[in-house]
Amino acid sequence: MANKPELMPGTLDMLILQTLKRAPLHGYGIAQSIKRVSDDVLTVEEGSLYPALQRLLLQGWVKSEWKTTETNRRARFYTLTAAGRKQLGVELSKFEQMIEAIGRVLADMEEAV
Repeated sequence: MANKPELMPGTLDMLILQTLKRAPLHGYGIAQSIKRVSDDVLTVEEGSLYPALQRLLLQGWVKSEWKTTETNRRARFYTLTAAGRKQLGVELSKFEQMIEAIGRVLADMEEAV
């Protein structure tokens, strides 16, 4: 797809937290998981991913530790914390409200046409 849609502002943190809900992953693994699960629609670039992970670490929503990958490389693995699980619930709720509101506006516009 030549013109892939961009992530909506504020959704990257939610997607990272949701991805880490399943299992600890390193940064590249997080990006690959989001890409795979979204059927290659969502691509998270390093320039966005690592600042977001740093922000999540500072908030205490994820923690990290150095481990060896399946390819024998040293990488920082990120794990969702209890606070991160709680924040994921908040983020999902806000996202659902936003999607419902957009849906109402779109439905209203259809009726007006």
